[in-house]
Amino acid sequence: MTTSALPAFASGRRLPNVWDAAAIICVLALLVLVARAAHGTLAPLPSADTIHLEISYLPYYALRTTIRMFVALAFSIVFTLIFAPLAAKSRRLGMIMIPALDILQSVPILGFLSFTVLFFLSLFPGRVIGAEFAAIFAIFTSQAWNMTFSFYQSLTTVPRDLDEASRCFRLSTWQRFWRLEVPFAMPGLVFNTMLSMSGGWFFVVASEAVTVGNTTFLLPGIGSYVSVALSHSDLAAVIYAIIAMLAVILIYDQLLFRPLVAWSSKFRFEMTSGGDVPDPWVLGFLRRTRLLQLLGEAIGDLANVVGGMGMRFPVRIPAARRPATSRLLDGIWFACIAVVTGFALWRIATFVAASITLLQFGRVILLGFFTLARVAAALVIVTAVWVPIGVWIGLRPRWARLIQPIAQFLAAFPANLLFPIVVIVLVRFALNPNIWLMPLMIVGTQWYVLFNVVAGASAFPGDLKEASANLGVRGLLWWRRVIIPGIFPYYVTGALTASGAAWNSSIVAEVASWGHTTLTAVGLGSYIAEQTSAGNTAGIVLGVSVMTSFVLVINRVLWRPLHRYAVRRLTF
Repeated sequence: MTTSALPAFASGRRLPNVWDAAAIICVLALLVLVARAAHGTLAPLPSADTIHLEISYLPYYALRTTIRMFVALAFSIVFTLIFAPLAAKSRRLGMIMIPALDILQSVPILGFLSFTVLFFLSLFPGRVIGAEFAAIFAIFTSQAWNMTFSFYQSLTTVPRDLDEASRCFRLSTWQRFWRLEVPFAMPGLVFNTMLSMSGGWFFVVASEAVTVGNTTFLLPGIGSYVSVALSHSDLAAVIYAIIAMLAVILIYDQLLFRPLVAWSSKFRFEMTSGGDVPDPWVLGFLRRTRLLQLLGEAIGDLANVVGGMGMRFPVRIPAARRPATSRLLDGIWFACIAVVTGFALWRIATFVAASITLLQFGRVILLGFFTLARVAAALVIVTAVWVPIGVWIGLRPRWARLIQPIAQFLAAFPANLLFPIVVIVLVRFALNPNIWLMPLMIVGTQWYVLFNVVAGASAFPGDLKEASANLGVRGLLWWRRVIIPGIFPYYVTGALTASGAAWNSSIVAEVASWGHTTLTAVGLGSYIAEQTSAGNTAGIVLGVSVMTSFVLVINRVLWRPLHRYAVRRLTF
């Protein structure tokens, strides 16, 4: 056998070294921790008494919560890579999928839990694994929609010259997807993946400590730990939970998201070289290993083979080029959608009307307008504050690296942990909860705008920045003519998801409890929370339906036209 036929190990350059040993130890330790947490899923379903507030239990609870969130994130990524391309590339599927996505992102997490808890618990009666599936699904609903909207926005705003180049090279639909569209979408998708992880933390209490009518479960985790600490007015335990959450976020930021951000930066769309930013220490560690390098090269080769497959799929045809037969089929398809939607609305109305009076229905509509006012005020405040800050951060990669973990922690900070401060301040100064509970909504809304604006500014082409600097474009003109058009598609995505998140977080933001004191703001979120605690299915359906209707109308009237404008006028 010749030397050239030997594997890479024969050269001596790829033999395992001390860095490989360290990597193997870390991987084995991670597997042991995962196995330890997985073993707990086969235990009987715990009660509130099994959640201990001693600090020694927090590492295990943090491990259980983190694994749930990463499992949900994996499902969210798969969902995003399937759902968004289908909606973007098929006009008929898009007629269903985009409104469906609007509906899904507007349904509050308690709305999902109200109808899924009993289903998952019935699959594994009396076992933790059923509640685990329910919690993972709830976390999935707080992660997937934001990532899907981001990917959809990127697929519909691919630069025209790159699109024409892909057609000149005769790339198949599959090759175009993996070699053009996914790389172009990667910077925004990575930032929104980070935001989705933070969104999971924001609703972790609702996911792990659930009461729906007579059904109650508390899973071992930081969320249930916080729930028990709040019910016992244990401020020290709340502080311990904050510290544990900060430690977990810092760990996965260093090990996962910093390398991902550094890797995704190479997909920025620009014709000039960007500033050199030092690689994270994790990438330096991985480059020193040899076994992991071989594994990475094998995965890369496999990805190249899969991405290079010549599969072709039907693509969206512009309206002007569609034949008359196709337009007729579109009309029939739209009519079928209208019939199915009308039947679903009739069934919902029939179910709700059996126990809800017309007066109660009118009251719920009015509550929706109260929450709408809070959502609108929150978005105005968030836009005015975070768009300039997000642009400043996104245009400065070194500062972005420093601020990234801080922003992740603040975005992940559950509003429930602010309840002690909010309740004490509102009671001490006799403030109106209808106004001063709104900051809790802003806590759950602002990060969608910030992260998307940072992603847009980070992906802003360097040649355009240099051109505007050379032409002396500054001040208000620079904002109007350069940066706002550049980040506008990203801002629309962030504002759209922030709007849905504001409605969703109204359930948390309109009801604040600390010990025996509960403050409630008049609104749709507090109504749904009240009906969920009472186990009133008809009230839950009515509240969720009204909230979904508000979100759909706002998206159709405001955000979708803005998105079409961004695609039509502001795509480079």
